Amino acid sequence: MTQKIFGVLVAAALVCAATPVRAANKEHQQMMADLRMLQEQSQLLQNMLGTLAEAIKAVNTRLDQQAETTRKAFADQKLVIDNLTNDVRVIREKLDDNNVRIGSLSQEVDSLRQSLQQALQAPRPSPTTEPDASATGGTVPAPAPTPAPAVGVSPQKLFDAAQSDYYAGQYELAISGFSDFIKSFPKSEQADDAQVMICNAYLTDGKYAKAVEACDMAIRTYPNGDKVSEAYYRKGVAMQALKDTDGARDAFERAIKADPSGENGVAGRLAKQGLDRLKRP
Repeated sequence: MTQKIFGVLVAAALVCAATPVRAANKEHQQMMADLRMLQEQSQLLQNMLGTLAEAIKAVNTRLDQQAETTRKAFADQKLVIDNLTNDVRVIREKLDDNNVRIGSLSQEVDSLRQSLQQALQAPRPSPTTEPDASATGGTVPAPAPTPAPAVGVSPQKLFDAAQSDYYAGQYELAISGFSDFIKSFPKSEQADDAQVMICNAYLTDGKYAKAVEACDMAIRTYPNGDKVSEAYYRKGVAMQALKDTDGARDAFERAIKADPSGENGVAGRLAKQGLDRLKRP
């Protein structure tokens, strides 16, 4: 009986000892299963990351290709725009040249029309108005020849001829030529240039009073022209030669104000030098 009880106790002890071992084995197996599952999920995640990296790489490649294509397209467009800009510039230059030629032709046509009108309106000597020889002491004076108008003389040629006389020192001829130019072509763009050249001719010839009058004529007649500042400067030089210091100072100051560039322009700079000369004792 004692042996049976001892055997039962031993068996119970063995059963109690085996129960924790089986529980620990199950827990270990569960942990291993979870670990394998985590490894599988990690491997799956790595595969997904690799696929995503490949997709991103492909997208970057496409973006680079698209950027390169866009860059080439912009470069081609810029080249086309540059070519169009050059073409427009060439066309504008040709149009300006054509406008200048058309303006010159228009002035020449106007010159021809005026010359023809003058030729048609010129008085002709009548044969019935010849003086009697007996009334003049037996001699008949020859009629004064009527100067024929210059037909076909272009404005530029007339201006250049007067300018050549000026540079040659023929100031009277130059003044006459510029005056004829202004009378024949009062609306020409060079009309104010011709009037200022008349002032220069008088000034260079030492006729200072007439130079002042010519400069005043240029200032009054062409107040919006591009020669107003020069006219004021020439007037100041003439008045300084006439010992009119106040008038010269006023003319120089007006020349600086009339010059679009102020003291930095040609006429403004010369007028500034004139003012400096007046300040010297």
